[in-house]
Amino acid sequence: MIHLNEGGGGPPPEKKFHGGPSRLLKLTLTVEGCQPPIWRLLVVSDALWLSDLSEAIQIAFGWYDYQTHAFRIGKTLYGNPFKRDDFLVEDDRNLTLADLDLATAGTLHYDYHFGEGWSVKINIEPAGFEGVDDVPVCLAGERAGPPEDCGGPEAYRDMVECLKEPYTQLGREWLDWLGGEYDPEKCDLDAINKALSEIVPDEPED
Repeated sequence: MIHLNEGGGGPPPEKKFHGGPSRLLKLTLTVEGCQPPIWRLLVVSDALWLSDLSEAIQIAFGWYDYQTHAFRIGKTLYGNPFKRDDFLVEDDRNLTLADLDLATAGTLHYDYHFGEGWSVKINIEPAGFEGVDDVPVCLAGERAGPPEDCGGPEAYRDMVECLKEPYTQLGREWLDWLGGEYDPEKCDLDAINKALSEIVPDEPED
């Protein structure tokens, strides 16, 4: 497993604010390797920092940012900064979605917990509507995000099948590990949006 924060990191770089009006983007997030699909529909401003988009994705799927992450945009990785030999992850803390012109990118990927972890496919398009004042916001979604550290897509599928038989040994073990509060069919939009409301954009200095 690659830990991208080894040999990198440090304090965040000074953020630079760029002029111009912001635009709303509609992001459809789908966790790859899961059937039935686990997905979310977010509306964000393209003035959002890329690192804040990572936080929004974590919230949308109920993750806790315990592991490293990276956005894959073309051949470039952005996330927890790391450099080793020919492997480079650029810092995502001083770039906005507008800086990367993501409105025209169409698709990117977000990888979380490398190795046995998760990849989220992100389809991007202009929102095409007005009147959404508080962004980021989650407008729709289906099913709970895979639990943190459950072992990746294959283990997640096994877990869901075991939960259908709670009186078996494996079913009881998964229930004990999950704490009895996880419902794979539940997407709690109210809880997601309450947490998303805590993402406050930085304001430019005078």
